[in-house]
Amino acid sequence: MSVLLISGSPSPTSSGARLLYHIGERLASHGHHCSRLLVRDLPAEALLHANFSDPAIVRALAQVAAADAVVIATPVYKAAYSGILKTFLDLLPQEGLDGKLVLPVATGGSQSHMLALDYALRPVLAALNARFILPSIYSTSDQLHWHVEQGLSLDPAIAPRVARGVEQLSSELFALALRSPAIPLNQTALA
Repeated sequence: MSVLLISGSPSPTSSGARLLYHIGERLASHGHHCSRLLVRDLPAEALLHANFSDPAIVRALAQVAAADAVVIATPVYKAAYSGILKTFLDLLPQEGLDGKLVLPVATGGSQSHMLALDYALRPVLAALNARFILPSIYSTSDQLHWHVEQGLSLDPAIAPRVARGVEQLSSELFALALRSPAIPLNQTALA
């Protein structure tokens, strides 16, 4: 089953992007094919002007359409998801997440923004007709520890929630595959 990891962070070294890649690695270890879409790498002018004919936008929308599931990660700014992610989600067709499993992930400076996923992002994902939106994963930047040699380590307060999110998404993907036997399950590379 294919999973698209969508990073809505404007920073290449954000804690949210690192958490997203960590989740992707865990999903790949369960046998799912993961690919990445970094919204910040899409042409800004094409995003802002909703240029649907731009080749990079066409490829990005095709990636979303082809995925069985998406993991969407965003930083939380002023109690909402990032503007760059909003701009990209606005380009998706009305039913752009139709039939897809979605795992929302966010990071912020404090626990005060924890509900931003449920009040700001979840309604947009539902409006895009996601098949099933899994329970959100919210982490503060302090709960994610980056080490150059070891990579990302999770604080004990957030590690079980991330593990549950990965397990639930993986289980839902395998259940979906059983209902659709034509889908190959042997792709394990993290693109």
